[in-house]
Amino acid sequence: MKEQIKKFLNEDQDPKAIEKITSKLQDLLMKNEEVGYIGVQKKPAITVFPDSIVLTNKRIILCKPKNLGLSMDFVDYDWEDVAAAFVKENLLGSDFSFSTKSELTISIDYIPKTQARKLYTFAKEQMDNLKNTATAPVEAVEEIATDVEEVETEEVTHFAEIVSVIPPEFNSNEFNTTTKERPLSELSQDELFEKLQNYKKLLDNGLILQGEYDAYKKEILSYM
Repeated sequence: MKEQIKKFLNEDQDPKAIEKITSKLQDLLMKNEEVGYIGVQKKPAITVFPDSIVLTNKRIILCKPKNLGLSMDFVDYDWEDVAAAFVKENLLGSDFSFSTKSELTISIDYIPKTQARKLYTFAKEQMDNLKNTATAPVEAVEEIATDVEEVETEEVTHFAEIVSVIPPEFNSNEFNTTTKERPLSELSQDELFEKLQNYKKLLDNGLILQGEYDAYKKEILSYM
């Protein structure tokens, strides 16, 4: 426990406050959740039971002692709900604030300036990490689409190679197909990719229009 407390005493945090918080956090932290930084309120007058703010890799936790320090209230906000973070430096300490996507602003005052800056930096890092994680799947889908576009066009010599992916509106007497199409939701990733390639063949051989191909591609990518 002592080693854990030392980790958060780099900017003159109150050792007693840190010890009390870390002891209670042991039962509050979720799986794979790690404390990144703890800021402790330091008012001009002696503050026996200061408020604290804990930043983890998953959320922001506000810690407010009550009942003469015998108990503590915890309020947390997931990083997914945090829209922005702010620091306002004053003559006596700083205000660290953050706003949520529901337009709620939460602030804790009299945080030492160095602590407030560290809180702000850690908060920005977590929001940036979350943003990068959110855009990763989109980039992966775009790469798949690019791979399909770059597939070398093959001349269709056997109509049976592609007839299974012809959309229902083409199933007229001209094509006379009787194969029942499986829903896209039931296809594997490999089958979806193959279907997308086959639509590309249809487009390249003039069997469907560009707009139709784009619509089919968008629908298939939504399942990948």
